[in-house]
Amino acid sequence: MSDALNDAALKQLFFDARTFNKFQPRPVDDSTLHALVDLMKWGPTSMNAQPGRIVFVRSAQAKEKLKGALMGGNVDKTMAAPVTAIVAYDLEFHEQLPTQFPAMPGARDMFHGNAPFIEVTGLRNSSLQAAYLILAARALGLDSGAMSGFDNAAVDAAFFPDGKWKTNLLINLGYGDSSGNWPRGPRLPFNAMARID
Repeated sequence: MSDALNDAALKQLFFDARTFNKFQPRPVDDSTLHALVDLMKWGPTSMNAQPGRIVFVRSAQAKEKLKGALMGGNVDKTMAAPVTAIVAYDLEFHEQLPTQFPAMPGARDMFHGNAPFIEVTGLRNSSLQAAYLILAARALGLDSGAMSGFDNAAVDAAFFPDGKWKTNLLINLGYGDSSGNWPRGPRLPFNAMARID
């Protein structure tokens, strides 16, 4: 059994971590993005399906493609962020199951012709993977700001015209500038969000 993380690590991952709306004008290089994916990919997904797919929007051309799909309040902060991760899910993720989940030889066949099962599994597990991405970013010294204020169909048309991937959410990434932070919101107490049966 692993030891609990120390207070400094818990503060970095949870207690002191914030959702950032503003970032320093400091680039995020390729090696950092590779390290980010290499860390987040170890988070668990059902049947090790790993349906999440990520497009790191960093170039001016890619940002312009994304801009028109953003809701008004998200435009400026996203255009100014060093990188925006489009977290999507692959509608053909199950084709990887023979190599990614060999413990269950028939896993791929469970999904063939079952679009609702593909959709719910893809959405649920890519959401998990987005959360792992946020935690991995924090662990590597990056800050993030996740968003759902955009037109999914427009992002899909701009970035995934073949229809094989579907957008789930966006996450701005970089080195945060706390001057753009709102006051930290409260969190529900245990009894409002959990119970022990």
